[in-house]
Amino acid sequence: MAAPCCGDGSPVLTETRDDYRQLFTTIFSDYYLFEDLIRGEGVVPDVAERYLQRLEVAHKVSVEDGVFTTTDLSTGQRKRLALMNAWLEERPVLVFDEWAADQDPAFRHIFYTELLPDLKRLGKTIIVISHDDRYFGIADHLVRLRDGKIVASEARASNVVGVSAVPTDAPL
Repeated sequence: MAAPCCGDGSPVLTETRDDYRQLFTTIFSDYYLFEDLIRGEGVVPDVAERYLQRLEVAHKVSVEDGVFTTTDLSTGQRKRLALMNAWLEERPVLVFDEWAADQDPAFRHIFYTELLPDLKRLGKTIIVISHDDRYFGIADHLVRLRDGKIVASEARASNVVGVSAVPTDAPL
């Protein structure tokens, strides 16, 4: 098996491992939300307020002096702020570990049917770890695991929300 590569096709070696890691932004199910949004030159991007609006939290939180005015929010709303941070990091690969589990049904639908396609249009590679089988139909590639092993893998051409081709109760 070939070694994983950095974005330029070169193998990941000990001395290039950090460069490889910088390609990824991950929001784990047990994430930590940083309160500050300052990037690079110490400037908060102009799009921060638009993202708060899009994530439907601008009525509860804003950004002042590079910091969220509050993080005293529901778990789902805090995860939306973590998603905002992921957007602002502008890395090519986004990994969401059960991100939608803490969202209300309406915003869960927005996440799968609007936000993920928007990120895809931006050229992002998106890996979503989820038990939300209602939305499996929008995946470009569906990989089903059981006990840490791949039990089904299917490339898909459909971007339509519908019944999953691989239901969660399917026998092995």
